[in-house]
Amino acid sequence: MEKRLSKMNKKTFTLIVFATCLTLVLSLFLVTTSSAKTAQEINGEVNAALKLFPQQVKGGKEFLNASKGVLVIPNIVKAGLGVGGEYGEGALRIGGKTVEYYSIAAGSVGFQIGAQKMNLILVFMQDEALKKFRTSSGWKAGVDASVAFVDVGAEKSLDTANIKDPVVGFVFGQKGAMAAATVEGGEVY
Repeated sequence: MEKRLSKMNKKTFTLIVFATCLTLVLSLFLVTTSSAKTAQEINGEVNAALKLFPQQVKGGKEFLNASKGVLVIPNIVKAGLGVGGEYGEGALRIGGKTVEYYSIAAGSVGFQIGAQKMNLILVFMQDEALKKFRTSSGWKAGVDASVAFVDVGAEKSLDTANIKDPVVGFVFGQKGAMAAATVEGGEVY
């Protein structure tokens, strides 16, 4: 009888922990989405991310100058404990000017634990790739376009002559710790 109660208590405890984690992740996601930022706030965060990018990535400035357009989604919040979610808002810039606003959202289930804040920059190196992105609805990073994510380690430098992909993605400025962190599959609206 005691073994049966103990087994039932474990299942109940596991279910309570799972439900609590799910509630925390969903509340983080819902709070973030319900408090949409103003255009001025988004532009301020985009400016800060664009300023930080060449400081953290050698050759970043030259790479941005060679682009046809840049989607910047700063301060993406990602959290999870078994069940996870991420959300962020940003802007598409062409010729240094904001032309449209976008958000990224994703949910996932699987091994993941922690919370993280990060910046995402998608650099469109070809007009055709930029046009396809702008005319699509619900574009998925890593699914709908040929996006090459570049490792921006401290000692690495970018060279626009060697990178020939139509869209190049960068994740940088991470704060926090997250096991199994990725933006691939995040849907951009």
